[in-house]
Amino acid sequence: MAYKRICLKLSGEALAGESGKGFSESEVTKVMAEVKKVVDMGIQVGIVIGGGNFWRGRSSGDMDRVKADQIGMLATVMNCIYAADELRQQGVKCHVMTPYAIGDVTELYVRDKAVEYMEAGEVVFFGGGTSHPYFSTDMAIVLRAIEVQAEAILSAKSIDGVYDSDPMKNPDAKKFDEMEMSEIVAKQLGVIDIASAVLCMENKMPMILFGLSEENSIMRAVSGEKIGTKINA
Repeated sequence: MAYKRICLKLSGEALAGESGKGFSESEVTKVMAEVKKVVDMGIQVGIVIGGGNFWRGRSSGDMDRVKADQIGMLATVMNCIYAADELRQQGVKCHVMTPYAIGDVTELYVRDKAVEYMEAGEVVFFGGGTSHPYFSTDMAIVLRAIEVQAEAILSAKSIDGVYDSDPMKNPDAKKFDEMEMSEIVAKQLGVIDIASAVLCMENKMPMILFGLSEENSIMRAVSGEKIGTKINA
């Protein structure tokens, strides 16, 4: 077993299926079934989900950026509640924690409590971003991974790794099997925002970026199989 505790980053679009919007029940069921397999292996799991299937604060036109980002943070909460419910139906106990109070809808994030849940084999969904505007869910996953002392971040995306240019635009784009986080920063490759990449570097937090659509991709990543791009911090 490669890892004891990991933090998994899912895009909101991963829950939406082909439509890219809202929820795809079949897709969420499929992804959470794979998370269950990871938990059944004895690996402790924390999850951050983006909100892009509902809202993207940075592309909201003339709207006030703070308010736009706040809507985006709430979108991530909706995604976590939906995914957590599916995972519970598959027999895994889980918790949705947010950095601000939302009545009895979520639990207030407390680092020690989150670690306690994870050590008990329960999955923790970290919703609500960082609670601050101007920070993406990239920053949220890095912060939480560092705080709970995860061994690695697993970032499941629509693309199967890091390339030297956009493979959708350049058929000759080169994929990296392994690289340094400093290269992400220096080359501004865009797979993770720069502030989050720097925080990874400072705290020696490695990341594996891989394509979620690949067969058993999450299982393969946590098992140490060569998949996607391994980014060393």
